[in-house]
Amino acid sequence: MRFLQNNGLRGNPRVALQPRENSLAPRPSRTPRLVISSNAAWNVVNFRLGLLDALRADGFDVVAVAPDDAYAARLADHGIGYVPLAMDKQGLSPLRDGLLLLRYWSVLRRLRPDVYLGYTAKPNVYGSLAAHLLGIKVVNNVAGLGTAFIRGGLLSRIVQLLYRLAFSRSATVFFQNDEDRAMFVARGIVAADKAALLPGSGLDLSRYPAPQPRAASGEGFTFLLIARLIWDKGVREFVEAARIVKAARPGARLQLLGFLDVENRTAVPRAEVEAWVAEGLVEYLGDTEDVRPFIAAADCIVLPSYREGMPRVLLEGAAMAKPLIATDVPGCRGIVTAGENGLLCEVRSGASLAEAMLRMIDLSEDERARMGAAGRRRIETEFDEKIVVDRYRAAIAKALGR
Repeated sequence: MRFLQNNGLRGNPRVALQPRENSLAPRPSRTPRLVISSNAAWNVVNFRLGLLDALRADGFDVVAVAPDDAYAARLADHGIGYVPLAMDKQGLSPLRDGLLLLRYWSVLRRLRPDVYLGYTAKPNVYGSLAAHLLGIKVVNNVAGLGTAFIRGGLLSRIVQLLYRLAFSRSATVFFQNDEDRAMFVARGIVAADKAALLPGSGLDLSRYPAPQPRAASGEGFTFLLIARLIWDKGVREFVEAARIVKAARPGARLQLLGFLDVENRTAVPRAEVEAWVAEGLVEYLGDTEDVRPFIAAADCIVLPSYREGMPRVLLEGAAMAKPLIATDVPGCRGIVTAGENGLLCEVRSGASLAEAMLRMIDLSEDERARMGAAGRRRIETEFDEKIVVDRYRAAIAKALGR
């Protein structure tokens, strides 16, 4: 098996450039300004550009605040200003987080936005707290709960307290599945009247053609897992399933696509991936800026994650009419309906995942094609990017009292 390493990434946030600022010319006095902040510029470029283009068309001056990476330069192509902000994304140091709060306060005080949009944990917490101190209206987006919520314990309790403080004065807090929303409301982290739902980040369907299913069988049938290579995405279970599936169907192919060396406490070591490839269990495809060719070449998209907000990879797979296999957990089961557009398996169980994979192989081509078509229809009706844009417009208007 090959150990492939592509250049670029569906955003590799570890590719650093020199800090810079772009497109921050003085705005006209009556032009409203909106600041969006995430833990990486690649996150904004990959998932938020459609929304930001729409908000710019509405008359907002838009500025992104995020740690610098190779994707920050692309913001200027969309007329979006950019301010780099140093951030210890995974660190737990109170001193560093206190300094991050001060940096947010300084940046927002200088930019004087009318609205602050927060994404990912630390921008949601410290950016929102700084915005509240300055009287800036805030709209948050909780795209997923992350390792702290999944693993529980003292860290989870601390994170929940920080979220409760950060969201106390927000106008709207968006969630990407109803189970996350219900949990935050039940635990008193956010008020029920401020908690709203989004269909993930939505998809621009014009970018996702629905190709014809490949005529594949157990010999050459290709399963593709697209994710950051962290254990919480179910990478261990994927490899465990690979042993079982390849013993039964030696010609089956199991592929991993996504960046290694992730800044995360549950990152999969590169040496382990190399060992799996050497053993012939999986193919590592490296990382890419465009997942669509890889999805088109696969027969089934797999995500054995422990918990998700609304996983974009499943949306993309369904948009391209691929049958799906995912764990029966919040987020994943919001997209996959067993027997309709894919199959569900037990969380943290390589054996259950392997059973679902073998079942998928044994389906007829017509049955898999029907699953793919059902997935595409669901994306068209429930997950169009236009839905996300309209809900953000309403939330921003509410925050500004329009």
